[in-house]
Amino acid sequence: MEALVLALLMLAAILLSSVIDQLVPKISSPLIQIALGLLIALFAPSQIQINLDPDLFLVLFIAPLLFDEAKNIDKKALWANRSPVLSLAIGLVMVTALIVGFSVHWLEPSIPLAAAFALGAAIGPTDAIAVASLPKDANIAPRDKSILEAESILNDASGIVSFQFALAAVTTGTFSLLNASANFAISFLGGILIGVALGLLGNVFVRRVRSWGLENTTFHVLFELFVPFIVYLVANTLGTSGIIAVVAAGILNVVSPRAMSPSISRMNIVSSSVWRVVSFALNGFVFVLLGTQLPRVMQQSWDDVSINNGVLIGYVLLIVLISYIVRFVWLCVMDRLRNRKLPQDERTNWRKSLRSWLIMTLGGPKGTITLAVVLTIPYTISYGDPLAVVRFPQRDLIIFLACGVIVVTLLIATFIVPLIASRNESAEADEPCDETQVRLDILRTVIEELAARQTIENRAATQTVIHSYNERIARIKDHHDIEDEPITGLRLKAIDWEREYVLDLIESGKTSPLVGYQYLGRLSHAENLIEHHAGRFSLQHSSHRLRILLRSTWHRILSGLPGFSPTDHAQESRQLQLAGTEYVIGKLQTMLTSPECDEPAENVSSLVMEYQRTVSMLRSANPSITAFTRTADKAIEIERLGLQLELEQIQSRYEEGDLCRAEAKRMRENVNLMQLDLEDNV
Repeated sequence: MEALVLALLMLAAILLSSVIDQLVPKISSPLIQIALGLLIALFAPSQIQINLDPDLFLVLFIAPLLFDEAKNIDKKALWANRSPVLSLAIGLVMVTALIVGFSVHWLEPSIPLAAAFALGAAIGPTDAIAVASLPKDANIAPRDKSILEAESILNDASGIVSFQFALAAVTTGTFSLLNASANFAISFLGGILIGVALGLLGNVFVRRVRSWGLENTTFHVLFELFVPFIVYLVANTLGTSGIIAVVAAGILNVVSPRAMSPSISRMNIVSSSVWRVVSFALNGFVFVLLGTQLPRVMQQSWDDVSINNGVLIGYVLLIVLISYIVRFVWLCVMDRLRNRKLPQDERTNWRKSLRSWLIMTLGGPKGTITLAVVLTIPYTISYGDPLAVVRFPQRDLIIFLACGVIVVTLLIATFIVPLIASRNESAEADEPCDETQVRLDILRTVIEELAARQTIENRAATQTVIHSYNERIARIKDHHDIEDEPITGLRLKAIDWEREYVLDLIESGKTSPLVGYQYLGRLSHAENLIEHHAGRFSLQHSSHRLRILLRSTWHRILSGLPGFSPTDHAQESRQLQLAGTEYVIGKLQTMLTSPECDEPAENVSSLVMEYQRTVSMLRSANPSITAFTRTADKAIEIERLGLQLELEQIQSRYEEGDLCRAEAKRMRENVNLMQLDLEDNV
């Protein structure tokens, strides 16, 4: 029962931290969670002591966190900055482990050298969540931030592997640099290969299930949650690094489908929402756990009369300083080497680079991984002899030093980095927020998500709600004198899609050439009218239309020759137009749900509704009153969903710093009024 109460208290602390983080955005969420965990420990009736199996802790918390972080990493930025990222993630972690290890052993000889190396390896990795939680008013260069984020994911694996080798040296009492290097290479490369292989196998499995028509959103999300655990366990069983295998599988992200469609977009929306909750809960648990363990760990080291308390604090500050010096020098050398390869006019002066080096040095705080790995240090070791069991040398002191480094680096990243980095002008509290563009972006995002959730059954109702959002966007543009972006290019693109589709049908024999080329002639005529109205002229399109006109005329002549049986092509032409229109609708909906779409959502959705009206006319089915009523009922449900999505987007934009608190509050109130009005009219 006590374990259940403690778990509920920690969950409550995680929930409370999400609220406090919004009220006090200048303080990173990890610091808030540590403080809440500290409060739980201080007011607990007895000392909180949590003993988790090291392997269970790694697979239960670290594996899914690293998989999610690797899955969401910016692949293009990672590849563009691959050299500095790998240098920091592997080389710097190794060098930090060695230098910090020698320094700690020199400062406190009671800590064995191998154990000191383990401590250095533990504090080598930077924390991805802490990096992402850097104050929003810190204006960090995009390249620097992308390197920090990529490094914080990849260096977790190298840090954990290095820690495990150093810990093995302590527990066995033997260490061979040659054997350790060989084992490290096998563990590292083997983990990558197994991660890739299992990821590809998972992709084959998902495709097979999809081909059977048995997959749904629940299956996809649960299977994706299952992947990091099975990858970690299989890689560990085969004697390689489970952590590296999980990171490799996450970076490839081969489980998620590459193609884009409304159904896949719905799946991705649910998946990202689930992973966001899981990631926040797991990270929150680790940081709250750190807060609950701080009094116990620090008290044991604090009460140790063999070491002065002032010396303990000095050790923590000195370790932080050493790690920062190593990191700063590494960044300087790395940047100077890169600078030499650039053309003369693109090289930067070292004085201009100094600010970037300082930000990247101090902007890499320690966090989840550091705490997780030091908590896996065993209480006792036997050196291979079950009868000669002894306490792990200075375990409490090592954990105390690691916890101290975490807290100090988080404080520096939260309060010192914003002082070095110039503040974003939009973050000044005394300046009014320009919410117009943010409001438009929010409404466009709602349109995209509604389109992604559209099905055959709710298509009419969804389009009704999307039309209302298009009208809201139009009113905002009119009120602020914002000119609409021309839709001519999008219309021409849609005609090109339809033309390619009809040509494929003609070449495959699925429609007669006469009907097909007649329809292509109609498309060319429509294209000519659009270009003429827009004042455009394209020699390529003109020659293309001429070829289609000549082929259409030729097939008309052939159809009039003796031996050709006259057939009624009207129905075939109608079916061809219906198929082509539905094909364009599918392409537009894919564009609407694609993150790479550069067209305004209101333009794409408006064109979708135009084509869908054409489909309704071609089918010429007069809807009954019952159908109208059913559509209206579904529209109310979808409107509720749209307003809820709008509230989520407002909150997300506020958390990202795009909206001031006052503007976000006012926008939420407006949406709440629309919700009340909707319920009153039902």
